Amino acid sequence: MDMRTLFLICFAFLVCACSTRSDQRVYTLQGQVLAVAPNHDGATIKHDEIKGLMPAMTMPYKVKEAKLLDHIAPGDLVNATLVVVSNDAYLTEVNKIGSAPLEQQPAATQAASSGFELLKPGEAVPDASFVDQDGKKLGFSAFKGSTLVVTFIYTRCPLPTFCPLMDRHFATIQTRLKDDPALKNVHLVSISFDPITDTPPVLKKHARTLEADPRRWTFLTGTRDDVDQFGARFGVSISRALDDPLNVTHTLRTAVVDADGKLVKVYTGNEWTPEQVLADLKPVVGAK
Repeated sequence: MDMRTLFLICFAFLVCACSTRSDQRVYTLQGQVLAVAPNHDGATIKHDEIKGLMPAMTMPYKVKEAKLLDHIAPGDLVNATLVVVSNDAYLTEVNKIGSAPLEQQPAATQAASSGFELLKPGEAVPDASFVDQDGKKLGFSAFKGSTLVVTFIYTRCPLPTFCPLMDRHFATIQTRLKDDPALKNVHLVSISFDPITDTPPVLKKHARTLEADPRRWTFLTGTRDDVDQFGARFGVSISRALDDPLNVTHTLRTAVVDADGKLVKVYTGNEWTPEQVLADLKPVVGAK
């Protein structure tokens, strides 16, 4: 092997290594543990501002190794190392530095989801008032006649495995819809529960970033109460710190609604895939 060939191989290796490192960002997280998952694969932490990533917030974080949480309990104050890559985020270190009484939930957060029964498959989705990315007011009933895939997001969501993952999944579904004539009547709807930040111009810019086709994919927001109450019927729980309405804690729900406006199915969390949704859509559109 001549020196030039050896140099090119080494250079390629270095470029690849640098590219891998540049995709990974590491942050220090400080906060209080509110809950630990039963199988110790994650914890919900109310944390201080993570400089360069997000403001003070309450979020669930997963860990790569369950043993990291073996000696962690609700109320513990922790320092942790948060690793963020293009499509994942996880804690690699969790160190207890103290403990403190947990605040009573009513004093810390306010949720508008209580008091509303969950929709069951086959039930009509109630109408609600929204504003789309063009600033146009419309009710949810305006989508009747189209089979819908509906999800709930906010554009400031910093973790790639939460709202950004919903965006990526919807972008994949949008591409597949264009390739399948049988799904031509399917429409995607992303509803933001952060009306303070996600104004129509912000949603429109977000839609352009995702290359969302407005004929296929609509972004909505509305008043806080309208969105929270609508989302609650699908199982979306949204809480905001009383001293900072931009500090949002939420669950993830995605739903299929048929052309008659009736609920077909709700996907919980972020484990669903575009392929799963596309398969579930086939019998729905085929029934019409």
